Amino acid sequence: MGLEINTLAIIPMMTYPNNMRNTESAIKYFLMQATASMIIMFAIIYNAWMTNQWTLFQVSNEWATTIMTLALAMKLGLAPFHFWVPEVTQGIPLTSGMILLTWQKIAPTSILYQISPSLNMNLLVLLAVSSALLGGWGGLNQTHLRKILAYSSIAHMGWMTVIVSIDPSLTILNLLIYIAATMAMFLCLNFTSTTKINALSNLWNKSTPMTITMMIILLSLGGLPPLTGFMPKWLILQELIVYNNIATAMLLALSALLNLFFYMRIIYTSTLTMFPSNNTSKFQW
Repeated sequence: MGLEINTLAIIPMMTYPNNMRNTESAIKYFLMQATASMIIMFAIIYNAWMTNQWTLFQVSNEWATTIMTLALAMKLGLAPFHFWVPEVTQGIPLTSGMILLTWQKIAPTSILYQISPSLNMNLLVLLAVSSALLGGWGGLNQTHLRKILAYSSIAHMGWMTVIVSIDPSLTILNLLIYIAATMAMFLCLNFTSTTKINALSNLWNKSTPMTITMMIILLSLGGLPPLTGFMPKWLILQELIVYNNIATAMLLALSALLNLFFYMRIIYTSTLTMFPSNNTSKFQW
């Protein structure tokens, strides 16, 4: 019920101001979330039918947990159910996009956290690695900042899912740091009203501190060592290696490089290059 209220509450926010693109994105979002909720209901009823109990915290039926995991993957936007995330994020304003990629992840992640003891590790690893890789690859050829942040979200969700059945507390830590960094990034973009990479090339003229802040946030999202975003990645890789999932850890670490590449492209445009034409306007700062 909470998931449904959550979905229905964000739709009016997504459709404001009312235009065709916002409405289309809201409909796509609603259809995906409603489908995922129906599958969750089906998993609960199937589990109750097979085991004669309504509890979901220790689901003994393997099919019920598999269906539930896939439905939550659809809600969170994990690969291979990730196609709606960039489309919806691109079609809505920055503020709605920020809520969609941060706050809306909390409810499905909390359910995933609660049912984690009975989840299928192989399925989770498959979902997580494919999310991390597709989140990296998908963002490589994008020029719209909202789409880039959407692909970044898919990749981060992969990192959170891979560790949920080994050490769920790391999932929560990763989620909190991801939410803080993504919200900060969206607020920076909202403040400067930029939605494309090429608009960033003149940003240092508008606000130099904002440009430096954005650079640090992006490096943190990419997981560069002295910054906060490195901590959850490091701890997750460490846990995976302790549990002998070396191939998974290696694939995740390599996928982080793909993410870092498109973050570096934004940084390069906004802070490391001068604007191509001679600027005759006064510096705003």
